[in-house]
Amino acid sequence: MRAVVTRVKNASVVINEQVNGQIGTGFLVLLGVGPNDTEVTADKLADKICNLRVFEDENEKMNLNLEQVGGSLLVVSQFTLYADTSSRRPGFSGAAKPDLAIPLYERFMAHCRERGFDVQHGEFGADMQVYSQNDGPVTILFDTEE
Repeated sequence: MRAVVTRVKNASVVINEQVNGQIGTGFLVLLGVGPNDTEVTADKLADKICNLRVFEDENEKMNLNLEQVGGSLLVVSQFTLYADTSSRRPGFSGAAKPDLAIPLYERFMAHCRERGFDVQHGEFGADMQVYSQNDGPVTILFDTEE
């Protein structure tokens, strides 16, 4: 799995001019699923992201995690994270097919919910507009294959 995680003050996803999900303080997670990913991969990545200590403490040091700041997650499916950019027109055959990707995208979100987090989301395969107010900015790339 690949994820681009941005610390945000707020974020939302709009589909057909309707807000589908929105959060205040937390993480905007752009999540891509690869063909070799499993439920174990999804759970481990969810744990890593939920435990990520990138929120500032009283000394302005990045020591706090999502739980400690009462944060939420906005998760948006992003197959383009698996783009092959070796030519001018990217190819996306490296991304998992929907029959694998959808259940693992949902598993990732379910695992975060099981940990007690509010999880908002986009719609897999939809044309979405994603808005965010980055905080910092702090943006971190995760790749479970590395």
